[in-house]
Amino acid sequence: MTTAPEKSDGYRWVIVAAGAFMGCIAIGSIFSLPVFLQPMSAATGWSRTAISLAMTFNFLAMGVASFGWGMMMDRFGPRIVLLTGSCVLGLGLVLASRSSSVEEFQFCYGVLVGVGGGAIFAPLMATVTGWFDRHRSLAVSLVSAGMGVAPMTVAPIAAMLVSTYDWRFAQLLIGIAVWVALLPAAFLVRRAPALSGATARRAAESPMTVRAALTSPQFAVLAGTFFLCCATHSGPLFHTVSYAITCGLSVTAAVSIYSVEGLSGLAGRIAFGLLGDRFGAKRTFVSGLLLQAAAVGCYFFAREQLEFYSVAMVFGFAYAGVMPLYAVLMRENFPLSIIGTVVGAASMASSLGMALGPLAGGLIFDRYGSYGRLYIVSVLLGLGAAVIMLTFKPAAPREISGGPDLGRLAAK
Repeated sequence: MTTAPEKSDGYRWVIVAAGAFMGCIAIGSIFSLPVFLQPMSAATGWSRTAISLAMTFNFLAMGVASFGWGMMMDRFGPRIVLLTGSCVLGLGLVLASRSSSVEEFQFCYGVLVGVGGGAIFAPLMATVTGWFDRHRSLAVSLVSAGMGVAPMTVAPIAAMLVSTYDWRFAQLLIGIAVWVALLPAAFLVRRAPALSGATARRAAESPMTVRAALTSPQFAVLAGTFFLCCATHSGPLFHTVSYAITCGLSVTAAVSIYSVEGLSGLAGRIAFGLLGDRFGAKRTFVSGLLLQAAAVGCYFFAREQLEFYSVAMVFGFAYAGVMPLYAVLMRENFPLSIIGTVVGAASMASSLGMALGPLAGGLIFDRYGSYGRLYIVSVLLGLGAAVIMLTFKPAAPREISGGPDLGRLAAK
């Protein structure tokens, strides 16, 4: 007869699969906006800066909401958070497709879609870390890999739709698809077994409070690194499609660069997960940050399709590979009972960084007629992230609950 622990061990991979699927659909729908950028600007007369500002609002709303969703997850569990967030995400996309002014679009896509998206990424990552003591980096990386394949799935579908229909109908279909896909999948996600009695055990589980966690040097370093890392790649992620088009590539070829980033990112997430389990999250993290900065700089010199593909492979591998390691380091340094709040707070810092790139790229292009300065600034931000991460020192193991392995990998 199968015991309860054995059932839990098997079900944790169901959580990973559900998380990967939900992340793919949610992140893919949010990041479909770069595909719409040029068609929307041509059809409505709205400037690229104004449309890009919606993505900036999106990241800001996602960051603030992630903190709130994380606290709700710690209290009520992940399922209700994922269901509510999926409803809001789909609603925001549907309403954005009906917007009659750029301000209305900025609110619907920026605020509503951002709030809904905030309920997906951070809660999923926090939930998965609670289901694993061994192979945690790999498990989180597999969930993140689902998010990474979004450019290979949702982006080409969005490009096909916007090439066949007008941007409004294409975005409406994506919003409806979000409801159809995410709501059933959310029912597969549940609390980690270790938290089945968390409400009664929370005070006894660890001396670390939320306030102590959020004011700790470990959180400060991770949040600062997260901010700069996301500021590094958000601009290139959002504007490289448009940059490639200005270099003479067709829309289809430009969007395929986005897909190459996603494909290499899939490999990067899995590779960095395995490396993190073997060599330690910090060591792997710093290496990835340096590789990301170098790849961003190479975009400055890309002009031909093959050159874009070559850079996209390295850039996608690096930027996507390091992303899951944030959640791993959070779990290795903070108690499980407050992990949703901590990961949500870190995601807020990352969203602030992500908010810079779309707006900065739009302003740079509208002022100078090229994206060159965007990539130069991004390189400097990437190097800054690596320098900050080098100062990271793990928390004392006695301050962390959840198993004897915690803090071991972070110390490497």
